[in-house]
Amino acid sequence: MISVEQLSVRVGHFALANVSFSVPTGQHGFLMGKTGTGKTTLLEALCGLRPITGGKVSLMGREVTHLPPAARGIGLVPQDGALFPHLTVREHLAFALALRKWAPAAVEQRVQELAEWLQLGKLLSRKPAGLSGGEAQRVALGRALSFRPDVLCLDEPLSALDEETRAEMCGVLQSVRAHTGVTILHVTHSLADARKLADCVLLLKDGQVVRREA
Repeated sequence: MISVEQLSVRVGHFALANVSFSVPTGQHGFLMGKTGTGKTTLLEALCGLRPITGGKVSLMGREVTHLPPAARGIGLVPQDGALFPHLTVREHLAFALALRKWAPAAVEQRVQELAEWLQLGKLLSRKPAGLSGGEAQRVALGRALSFRPDVLCLDEPLSALDEETRAEMCGVLQSVRAHTGVTILHVTHSLADARKLADCVLLLKDGQVVRREA
C-alpha cells in the first residue's frame, strides 16, 4: 500500500500542504489534475527526490519518510523515460542491480528475464538514440522494475507516444501488474488511459487529493 499522510513540500514559490491519499496494495492508482497543480512534485516527494517539510510516507506498511530514494523500494519511470544516452539497453536494465551490488551472474539472469518479457532481446546492444518511442519506454520500465520493487511510480509515461504505441504500452502495463503484483502510482492527464488501467483515480485540486473509484 502507498500511504501519504499530511504531506507538505515546497519547491521555490510553489508549495503543497497537508496532502493525504492512499493506493491499496496491488492496485493501479492514477494521479490526475491540471497542469501546475503539483502532480510531479508530489510523485518526486514520494520517491524521496524532493525534501518534504512535514507529513509521513509509508510504503507496504513501512515508513520511508526520511529514507534516501534507493532505500524506499520504488521503481520510477520519469517523464520521457530519461534514459542515459551513453548506455546500451543491456546496461540500462542492469543499472539498478549494479548499484545494489548484485552478483554478475544474477544481473545477467535478470537482464535476460526482462529482455524476454519486455521484448527487448534484439535491442540489448543499442543505445537510446536508436530506439523508437515505445522501445525507449519499455527500456525505462525494465530499468525501473529490474530490482523487483514493491511500488512503481510513472510520470506521464505514455504522453509522447502515438496512438498505436500508446495502446501497446497500455497492454505492457497490464502485463506488469499481472506479472509482478506491483502497486502503481501513475501521473497522467489522459482520462482514456485511466479508464483502461485505473483501479482508482486521485484528483489533485487546490492542493488536496480527492479519491474516486475508476
